Amino acid sequence: MTWLVIGGLVVVLLLAFFIGRRTGTRLALKRVRQYARNPESSDAEADHPGRYRAALIVNPTKADVRRLASTAEAICRFEGWSPPLVLETTLDDSGEGAAVRALDEGVDVVIAAGGDGTIRAVASALAGTSTPMGIVPLGTGNLLARNVDIVLDKTEWALRIALWGRNRYIDVGTAKLAEDGDSHVFTVMTGLGFDAAVMADTNSDLKSRVGWLAYVEAGSRKLAGRPSHVKVTYDNDYRISARVRSVLGGNCGKLQGGLQLLPQAVIDDGMLDVLIVSPKNIGQWVGVLASIVGRRATKGLHTDIRKCQKVVIESKDELDVQLDGDALGRSGYLEMEVMPSALTVRVPTVEQRRQIRAEAWPV
Repeated sequence: MTWLVIGGLVVVLLLAFFIGRRTGTRLALKRVRQYARNPESSDAEADHPGRYRAALIVNPTKADVRRLASTAEAICRFEGWSPPLVLETTLDDSGEGAAVRALDEGVDVVIAAGGDGTIRAVASALAGTSTPMGIVPLGTGNLLARNVDIVLDKTEWALRIALWGRNRYIDVGTAKLAEDGDSHVFTVMTGLGFDAAVMADTNSDLKSRVGWLAYVEAGSRKLAGRPSHVKVTYDNDYRISARVRSVLGGNCGKLQGGLQLLPQAVIDDGMLDVLIVSPKNIGQWVGVLASIVGRRATKGLHTDIRKCQKVVIESKDELDVQLDGDALGRSGYLEMEVMPSALTVRVPTVEQRRQIRAEAWPV
C-alpha cells in the first residue's frame, strides 16, 4: 500500500511538471487536484466558484468589444480561468465605475483595455487595493504599458500577461487643481502649461489617422507662446520662482520611440520627478530638445529636474493642465503628490519575455 501511495504521488508530480511547462505550475497543480476529485468531470462541470476570474474593461472606441471578449474568453478557458466579466466604458464612466463593479464582484485581476485615459481611470479605482491590474494597450501613447514593458500590438500576449504575469507594485501620483479640490490619480505624468496645451489642442481626427504625430503638429503651433511666472514649492520646504513654459511631474519618463522625457524617473522609488521647461524663443526650444534627446534634462539647456514627494505650482495665469495625456481644464494651481507602491500591475515574467522575443507563445 505504501508503494502504491508513493507511485500515485510520483504520477501527480509528473503530470504537474509536464502540464506546468505549458500552462504554469499553479494552474497545473490546480487541474491535477480538480481531476483527482472527479476524473470524469467535463470542462463545464469544472466551472466552480474556486476558479480564478478576470474582469475585462474595454473602451469600445478603441476595439471591437465582441471580438476582444471572445479572445479573452478563449484564453481564459485555455488557462483554466472562469469566463471573464466583460464591461464597457461609456461617456459618463471612463472606467473607474466599471472597475469598482469588478472589485465588488471579487475578481482576481482587472484588465484595462484601451488608451492611457482608460488605464488611468481603472487605476484610480484599484489604487490602494490588493487587486492587480492587467493592461491591454490600445491607445496612441500607451505610456504606462511602455514604461512597464507590456507588449504592444499583441493582444493575446497582453491578456496572458494579465492572467499569469508577475505582480509589480508601482507608485501613482495624485493631482489637485485647488488646495481643497478633488484628487485625481495619474500613473505616468501630469503637467501644467505647454505640454497640456498641446494635449488640449491636438486634433482627434488627425490623431486617429497619424497617431502620435498629431501631437507634433499641435506642438509646432504652440512653440511661440509666452512664458508664465510661477512659484514652485517642493515638499513644503524649498521654493523657487521662475518664468516657465511648462512644469511636469511624473513617475516614469519613457515616451514613444524610446525617448526619455524624465531620464532618472523610477516608477517604484516613491518619488516624483518634476521637470521645469523654460525656453524663451524658438532657438532655445532647440536646446530643450537637445537636452531631452541627450538625456541631460536634469542639467540641460532651459530645463531642470528635481525629485520630491510633493510639489505645488502656483501661476499668475490660468494654464492648461493634463493628466496622463488627457486635458483636465485650466488652473493657476496644481498640486502633485506621490502614493508609493499604491498600484499592483501585472508585468511579464522572465519566461514570458523570452517567449515574446521568440514569438513562441503557446497556442
